[in-house]
Amino acid sequence: MNAPSDRLLKTFRLRSTPSRQEILHLFLNKDYALSHGDIEKEINNELDRVTVYRTLKTFLDKGLIHKVLDDEGSLKYALCNDTCTNAGHHHDHVHFKCTRCGQTNCLEIEVPPVKLPKGYRASEVNLLIQGICERCSR
Repeated sequence: MNAPSDRLLKTFRLRSTPSRQEILHLFLNKDYALSHGDIEKEINNELDRVTVYRTLKTFLDKGLIHKVLDDEGSLKYALCNDTCTNAGHHHDHVHFKCTRCGQTNCLEIEVPPVKLPKGYRASEVNLLIQGICERCSR
């Protein structure tokens, strides 16, 4: 389909299939996080729901995408940065949800360290800031 997605799939040691190409192409062309439903709308039912789910799980397991939780409790996904692998995601950064357009974006701002009470151990950190995005504030 297109060279950037082929290279990316190869980098993450994933076989290039039409479904992986299609879904990865969406992530490469959107600058915001996508939900399972967003992906299904964009691909116009070209792929069945299970194929989309399995592709997202594979991308997540390999470190190609990461989870983004929003204020409504729905799960979205965004492309990872260069430091993520199938061994783990290595980027605790801030996410920003625009209250006008509803898009959620990754901001390359590190989540400040949080000192947890004794006996607590974090396995994942999410920080969501809500407000008006750059595009909507123009």
